[in-house]
Amino acid sequence: MRKAALSLCLAAAMISTSACNKNDASNQSGQTPAAAKAAGGKTIAAGLAADSRFMAAAKAAGIDKTLTGPGPYTVFVPDDAAFAKLPAGSLDNTTDPAQRAKATSIVTYHMLSGTVLAADIGKAIDNAKDHKTLMITVGGPTFTASKDGDTIVLTDSAGNQAHVTKADDQYSNGVVHHIDAVLTPPEPKGAPASK
Repeated sequence: MRKAALSLCLAAAMISTSACNKNDASNQSGQTPAAAKAAGGKTIAAGLAADSRFMAAAKAAGIDKTLTGPGPYTVFVPDDAAFAKLPAGSLDNTTDPAQRAKATSIVTYHMLSGTVLAADIGKAIDNAKDHKTLMITVGGPTFTASKDGDTIVLTDSAGNQAHVTKADDQYSNGVVHHIDAVLTPPEPKGAPASK
């Protein structure tokens, strides 16, 4: 119950921040003027390495176009080494419709609506009684954010953890946090269990 309340508070804070910028026609991304200035005109898709495994999965899922759009989005981007740790066959052939669906599920599980900086996540964690906060992804499923010292740790529904290794890369349509593992989205209800 407390986790849900904290997630709702974080969402309300993001909405109210976006509403504050509504009258500023020059800032359509929902970012603060300082963040927009730091980001310049480069989108998340343009800022990430085109040959990275994350962008390959995003392209296979058709989400690369979303990452060029207005956003704003918060994206947790696993490094290539993290993708290499996935079980064989997980995302080897993204032209296969089954793997395309898996790519969509994985990429959207690493995306939040709005611009959520590391400091915002840290404050939500620090203010939570159990020092954890739920993060609601654009696809709907949640994962948990907590801290190990000063490092933000993300935990998926299966208990797998990813650490934020670099935070707050700001772009015109949101922010990117780099992580060291791929979070596994929960299987849809009624789906056969993964091997």
